[in-house]
Amino acid sequence: MEGNEQLAVIIPMLKDIAGKIRDDQLDGATPCTEFTVEGVLGHMTSLASGFAPMFRGEDPPGESASTGAAGSVTARFALAMNDLLNAVQSPGALDRVIQTPSGEMPGAVFARLVALDGLVHGWDLATSTQQDWHPPEGVVAEVETFARQAISPEMRNGDAFGPEVTAPRDADTLTQLLAYTGRTL
Repeated sequence: MEGNEQLAVIIPMLKDIAGKIRDDQLDGATPCTEFTVEGVLGHMTSLASGFAPMFRGEDPPGESASTGAAGSVTARFALAMNDLLNAVQSPGALDRVIQTPSGEMPGAVFARLVALDGLVHGWDLATSTQQDWHPPEGVVAEVETFARQAISPEMRNGDAFGPEVTAPRDADTLTQLLAYTGRTL
């Protein structure tokens, strides 16, 4: 399953979670200790707005493009997710070289990294706002396999990923993935 196929499942789930977040939940803490609920939404909106053009073979927008858009944080999030999904499914998206914070990366690989980020941050948002987060097992298994190959020790700096934590012995694949990425369960 390619990263764009994973995102075709994950992004609608993310938009559903975001659409149910109440204004009084935006300042809430998340398992991603760097961000509040609003911070996770803003972080994901900013990244999606920056990377979508690159998946289309365009230059990234200026700094204010995602932050200057009108509407609520959840409305901006939904628009950015729609744009990202359209971009990652555009012709040639997986063949392009994407400039990422970690350096240049093939679009096919970066789409998988974006899916990993979306899956984990989706859990952050759902957990923080008392919503269910049950992505399909097949998608989670694909993302978990990729994560175990892609996450290097240098990436475990606390910004992107923390040190691996021990998952319960009978943990499902999502819980194993979250533990591997350093989330406290």
